[in-house]
Amino acid sequence: MEDEEHVTLIKVSTNASQYFVDSYYAALNGRQNTIASFYMPPASMPGGSLPTISFNGTQIPTAVAMQTMFEQQIPQPHYEVQCYDCHVVNPNYISEGTQAPPAKTGKNITILVAVSGYIKYGNPKEAQPRAFSESFLLVPNPAAAAGQQRMKNVKEWLIQTQTFRIVV
Repeated sequence: MEDEEHVTLIKVSTNASQYFVDSYYAALNGRQNTIASFYMPPASMPGGSLPTISFNGTQIPTAVAMQTMFEQQIPQPHYEVQCYDCHVVNPNYISEGTQAPPAKTGKNITILVAVSGYIKYGNPKEAQPRAFSESFLLVPNPAAAAGQQRMKNVKEWLIQTQTFRIVV
């Protein structure tokens, strides 16, 4: 891989991860009705499969089910991200039904994002903080790749796989 291309991949993955972490945890902390929009839609997944979501060892069947869980079953969460890291997993990812953008743009990559921090459920003044660890595999949003990112609420990167764990 050329040095310039490598630097581009690092910049794109770092910027994408920072934006994702900031916006996703803001949604969990207060805009739960937007959670499903962070996930790859089944129609864009290979074979129409669903994103893989594991929440503390429980498989969540769909992005809508994840959103519903946060809206109706979980006391108000208060996430505090302590750190995150990212790595390019696949530098040549192509979404089904789309054409690959030029490699030099870095827009055809998959990104592994590892996040850790603390979470409180319910009243943040009374709840005990619990450590959490979470991993995401982000993929390019086909709608953004098709030039629709200027439309409202079209995210550039979406969750294909997610694993959340409370750390004991």
